[in-house]
Amino acid sequence: MDGVPRVPEQRGPEESAALRFGVLGPVRAWRGEELLATGSPQQRALLAALLLREGRTATASELIDALWGDEPPPRALAAVRTYASRLRKVLSAGTLVSESGGYAVRLRNARTLDLAAAQEMAAEAEKARNSGDLYHARQVLNETLALWDGETLASVPGPYAETQRTRLEEWRQQLLESRLDMDLEQGCHAEAVSELTALTAAHPLRERLRELLMLALYRSGRQAEALAVFADTRRLLLDELGVDPGPTLQELQQRILRADPALAEPSAPAPEPTSVPVRPAQLPATVPDFTGRTAFVAELSEVLASAEGRVMAVSALAGIGGVGKTTLAVHVAHQARSAFPDGQLYVDLQGAGQRAAEPETVLGSFLRALGTADSAIPDTLEERAALYRSVLDGRRVLVLLDNAKDAAQVRPLLPGTEGCAALVTSRVRMVDLAGAHLVDLDVMSPEEALQLFTKIVGEERVASEREAALDVVAACGFLPLAIRIAASRLAARRTWTVSVLAAKLADERRRLDELQAGDLAVKATFELGYGQLEPAQARAFRLLGLADGPDISLAAAAAVLDLPLEDTEDLLESLVDTSLLESAAPGRYRYHDLVRLYARACAERDELPPSERDAAMSRLLDFYLATAAEGYAIERPGDRLVDHLEPTNTPGLKFANRQAARDWLYSEAVRLLACVRQSAEAKTLRRAIDLLWASVDLAESGANAKEYEAAAMTLRDAARATGDLRSEGRASVVLSNARLFSGDFDRAYSEAREALQLAEAADDPLPSCWAANILGSIAFYQNRYTDAEGYFSQAIERFRGCGDLAGSASPLCNLSRIHLATGRADSAVVLARQGTDIYQTLGHTLRGANGRYALGMALGKTGQSTAATSQLEEALRVFRDSRQRLWEGMTLCRLAEVDLDALKPARAAGHAEMALTVLRGIGGEWRRGHVLTVLGKALNGIGHSGRAQVCWREALEIYEQLDSPEALEVRKLLRPIVAA
Repeated sequence: MDGVPRVPEQRGPEESAALRFGVLGPVRAWRGEELLATGSPQQRALLAALLLREGRTATASELIDALWGDEPPPRALAAVRTYASRLRKVLSAGTLVSESGGYAVRLRNARTLDLAAAQEMAAEAEKARNSGDLYHARQVLNETLALWDGETLASVPGPYAETQRTRLEEWRQQLLESRLDMDLEQGCHAEAVSELTALTAAHPLRERLRELLMLALYRSGRQAEALAVFADTRRLLLDELGVDPGPTLQELQQRILRADPALAEPSAPAPEPTSVPVRPAQLPATVPDFTGRTAFVAELSEVLASAEGRVMAVSALAGIGGVGKTTLAVHVAHQARSAFPDGQLYVDLQGAGQRAAEPETVLGSFLRALGTADSAIPDTLEERAALYRSVLDGRRVLVLLDNAKDAAQVRPLLPGTEGCAALVTSRVRMVDLAGAHLVDLDVMSPEEALQLFTKIVGEERVASEREAALDVVAACGFLPLAIRIAASRLAARRTWTVSVLAAKLADERRRLDELQAGDLAVKATFELGYGQLEPAQARAFRLLGLADGPDISLAAAAAVLDLPLEDTEDLLESLVDTSLLESAAPGRYRYHDLVRLYARACAERDELPPSERDAAMSRLLDFYLATAAEGYAIERPGDRLVDHLEPTNTPGLKFANRQAARDWLYSEAVRLLACVRQSAEAKTLRRAIDLLWASVDLAESGANAKEYEAAAMTLRDAARATGDLRSEGRASVVLSNARLFSGDFDRAYSEAREALQLAEAADDPLPSCWAANILGSIAFYQNRYTDAEGYFSQAIERFRGCGDLAGSASPLCNLSRIHLATGRADSAVVLARQGTDIYQTLGHTLRGANGRYALGMALGKTGQSTAATSQLEEALRVFRDSRQRLWEGMTLCRLAEVDLDALKPARAAGHAEMALTVLRGIGGEWRRGHVLTVLGKALNGIGHSGRAQVCWREALEIYEQLDSPEALEVRKLLRPIVAA
């Protein structure tokens, strides 16, 4: 350094923050996170021309041509020099350089320019796709496309910029089409329809987009729409260009017409690796019908193959009794025999029995097998272990230690010398066996289970009753021992059919008794493990087996056992170590199906007094009700429902925020509903109904709507049987609400009327409020607006009479929709604002979105499309965040309606397509018909009249089946098409 301070433009590149440039959008430059001023449009055009040359020098004449083409201004050269000088002052020194009468931009690396980064990423995606890694390719392409920020070289003038803009936008479309193609290859066809619909509207003459849209629609089960896309495309090409669709599009149409099976398959599955059998020797015989376990065989074989050159290779297999640990270990040992020419040792350590084998006894037999004379075998364990290791030194021996009790039993039996290996099987996970490769063996896959069953029974008997065979292996819980027993019984009884066996196993109470043949019995296998449990472990094993559901959380288990969380976790983890319980995920535990049946049998036999079983299930119900009530209160501040619920004695969880409460509700939905069904008896019925009521979001979201409705029917029937008017009224409210959201309006209406009468008879005010609101909603959907207005007005008064301000907001918003439907748009806005204001005052995020939904609809019909869109988009954000798929789908539909009113059909088509995808399988047929009607209008607006016709005809079919008045409107929409 010369000691002279440098001005900013004199700093070297290493002395300033890194420069970045963007051309995939507006032409911009950043220093670090600071956006630099790049000057006038012509100055940005100069910068773009230099950046796109990727470091090569551009002469002054080339730059003049780039900026002005054939008509440059008189002082064009001076202007170029001025632009370059200004840019040089903004950029770091050494970035924009003058050489050979021209200019160049020197970049530090390729990723400094967003275009260069995009090119690198696109090449990476193509490489991943060619290697078969579609997931990574899609991910990288999505990241590549995200680099664009609007139109390429936006607002940059000049012929060069226009040429490059066209080139880069075409490349962008090609990348997008490539990503969409991979979406379809990976089976994401339903999700792609919305995006493709919007793209075909924006680029109507791109046949590749039309081809992808046809394929996506066909794979989504919408064959008629797929063919309509071809018809629309053909008509458009003839009208615009006077040509027919290309051969690729025509071939796709023909394949759709003949329902080519290959079209329905997104991609071919990867072939499963196969293992090469080897000659077995000096081990227990492997079973001739060994089936599946391909991944485990490969994993264990790889560990054994690594024994050469290592001190010792040890693999420890753990799993429940009957899962096939020994069978797998013996099979793998036979395959690895050639790698261990000096012998294979085997012992059953009897770890599951009352008297496990002593290590010194086992060592004595091993030493004899290795050629050691009896007189040379020492007496103590330590001396035998030392001699054992000495005898194995220099040899390559495989040791199979079967059915081990624990790591202490195994350690003296390990070879400990290079070239040897040990395979250990145990019901206990040997986490304390240093250096061991641990393998947790699970049950078979359904395909493997069916293969094993077929090998034992015979292909001919199974082929004619495949469904019954699947029922049998499912009843066996895919447990290999159970499948082998069931198949052996059937093989020995030629007069039985597979269906006869399936029927016998369908009775859960006798299933374990049926699963025995000769000296094989599933129950006996479980009994060995249960008999070794400590009293506290055995109690936990019995009581937790009483709860239905795929698994149970640690907190719920603590409620069942009436123990602190830490003590419960210690007990459950100890059961996991015995393989009688499985750790489904951190903080979650589950039984194998047959182990659960055994645990329940133990509870009925051993749990004394018997009332403890009922008390355990009552504590679980209390836990779920208290926790659901806490979540409901957080989601709906000020709502009075929680004040009307049954009291609980067992506390529930507390949540820091609504996100945590919502996560708990959806993650526990299956177990919660299972608890509800189990509690449909007199002494727990009221709490079960209130639990379902407090979990109403499960029905409203559509996520668990069918299971929720089924549980509500079970409780309603149980309440009727008891003659408890209060319980029956509440159950009827819950059931009618569920049917309202599933679109079953007729049955919902009759149930809600009965609920209203029962609530009044039982002097139970809150259910009557809900029932009136539900009756109004159904009357609205059935176009009985006068009845609906009466019910909503009644609901408002009832909620206010209960002091439930939050509850009154819902019928206010619903009443707004009645005013809207009857031509009173201004008062509809007022009512919707009143409801929304209540929600906002009380801090209701989710219900506030319902208010915005009603307000957005009302604003849309008063011509305030911008305000309407704003309200609906905010509602959509909340519904998505809250996992309310039903409301998300309907809000997308309402946005499409606002778009149509604002003469934006392409945007409307995108919203309606997304609505159709989100509402798939939820909300009922009436809502689907409505979305199809709106989608048809949007498609017709962008010239896709063929697809519009298909949508309207499907909607008409739905409305006619429902005898819905909306059929008249759809017939009017179809009439001009029919006439044409």
